[in-house]
Order: sequence, then C-alpha cells, then structure tokens
Amino acid sequence: MALEKIDIDTLDPAATIVVATGNAHKLTEIEAILGKVMPEVRFVALGQLGDFEDPEENGTTFLENAIIKAQAAVEETGLMAIADDSGLVVDALDGEPGVYGARYAGVHGDDAANNAKLLVNLEGVADEDRTARFMSVVALIDTDGLVTYGEGACEGVIAHEGRGDHGFGYDPHFYLPEQGCTAAELSPEVKNQISHRGLALAELKKKIDLLYPQA
Repeated sequence: MALEKIDIDTLDPAATIVVATGNAHKLTEIEAILGKVMPEVRFVALGQLGDFEDPEENGTTFLENAIIKAQAAVEETGLMAIADDSGLVVDALDGEPGVYGARYAGVHGDDAANNAKLLVNLEGVADEDRTARFMSVVALIDTDGLVTYGEGACEGVIAHEGRGDHGFGYDPHFYLPEQGCTAAELSPEVKNQISHRGLALAELKKKIDLLYPQA
C-alpha cells in the first residue's frame, strides 16, 4: 500500500500528528485507535512529507528507541510526532531479537531474512519452549517536548511455519493459542484489540484523553 506525498505547508500544525514511519500498515493501525480520541487530528506518515534520514536507534530499550524516533520527527517537521518501537522477545533465545528485530538478519526491514534466521536459531527447541511475546512502546512527543507513552505485550509461541497474509514482520510465525491462529491471520479489528501495539496504543489513548481533553 503506497503512501501519497503531502506538502507539509498544507498541514495545520495544531491538528496534525506525524507518525514516524514510512509503513502504511502502522499508520493505519495508529490512526484507527488514536483517531477515536483525537477525531479532529490528521495523522500523516513521516515518509509522506519527504525523505528524511533515519535517526540512529541506539537505545537499549523499546522506550528509548521510540523516543529517539519521535523526537527526530518533531525536529524534522516542527509538528507533534508519534513513534513506536516494537520487538519480538523469545525466551529460548534470551530475549532475542528484541530491539534488533527489524535488522535481526543484518538488513533493516528484510522480513523474510529475519524470519528465516529466527527459525534457524530455534531449530531443535521443543514446542513448549518456543514461548515468546511481542512488546511495544508508543511514544507521543508534542512541540513543547512533553513525552507521553503507552506499553503493551502480547503472549504467544513461535510456529514452525508461517501462516496468514495480514500484518508484517514476524506476524506469520507468531502463534496465538487463545485465538488458534497466527497474528498474520487475525482481522485488523481483532489485531488492534489484542496486539502488543494495539494494547500500547490503548494505554496511550487513555493518557491522551487526560492530557489533551480538547482533542
């Protein structure tokens, strides 16, 4: 799903939030959840506003990296910005891929290579020991520098084979026992309710409602 380019000068700074991503899936997911509490706000992806250099994500936690990305977007656009940092934490791999999930195999954003490495590293691990969780932190930074964030986690196990056409990243291999399917087989509506990012956004939404009641 391609994102249309937007002239930043046409945006209302008081009613725009930049989502620090070029990923259309993330933009849609964030807009679907936060749009309910901020109906007058327009959510735009950073990638729609131009070609910006990615900040160095040198944080050691999901929160640190989310703040790094959101702060960079604020500085680049002069607009309020939101960013998430999410990752897969696998118990049998001592927490890997963790904050390095998007570049686990060495190339940022290569989902196929990342999933392949994950499966190789789990070869020989018994099914009952393939427990894992998706974790997410979503941080919102306004133009005054105020940071508000939400956290969420979704428990599951790593499947031996990928299934499903929805989602992205490790979703096809993340099996949810309670749902009886992988994250990539969930409908967007259900995923928003139970996913790590959905839960983090729900927590953030509650905080936004208190901090920005006029939104």
